[in-house]
Amino acid sequence: MFFDAKSDGRGIWKWRHYFDIYHRHFAPLRNRVGLVVVEIGVYSGGSLDMWRDYFGPSAQIYGIDIESACRAYEQPGTHILTGDQADPFFWRRVLGDGTLPAPDIVIDDGGHTPTQQRIAMEELLPHIRPGGVYLCEDVHGTLNAFGGMIGGWALAMNDVSHMQSDLADPNKRLVVPTNEVQATCDSLHVYPYVVVIEKRNRRLPELRAPKHGTQWEPFLS
Repeated sequence: MFFDAKSDGRGIWKWRHYFDIYHRHFAPLRNRVGLVVVEIGVYSGGSLDMWRDYFGPSAQIYGIDIESACRAYEQPGTHILTGDQADPFFWRRVLGDGTLPAPDIVIDDGGHTPTQQRIAMEELLPHIRPGGVYLCEDVHGTLNAFGGMIGGWALAMNDVSHMQSDLADPNKRLVVPTNEVQATCDSLHVYPYVVVIEKRNRRLPELRAPKHGTQWEPFLS
């Protein structure tokens, strides 16, 4: 592993259990054509080297940091943008003018405050390419407001408040028009200090539960 083999040079500071999480969610995307990876929080630059090793030479890697001196880490295929992750207008500008292309993977290892985490996710998640992954690290504390928001999203995944019976269907199938979370998020994953959102390949307009078969509760007859 790149992390374990590193003993000098640009620093990397990670919780050890993060690496299994990375591989579980990132491995299916490693060979995607035109892969774009965004890491929020460049710090000492070592994780940029780690992602290059993991995703390979063809990936386009974008590091985002509020410290302009981090531009020293730019090299072919690795781009550094200077900005505040808690500034919505920064994201709208760089996404709007194409400075930052639509990402496949976002890794938030930035300022770690709930406000920073929330704003970055709200601005970037809609732009992630279909089937992409948003991963936020260092969601610390049982009263963390960002973690609480994700808990609310988990509840929204189970929402059936708009459930209806499709009377036009002879099978009386159940239909639930999706809310925004159900429509766009394929899955939510909560690990110690990490949240992962996997985006759907296409928007899902509704959830259906059709009936098949002709015998229902035959044991009662």
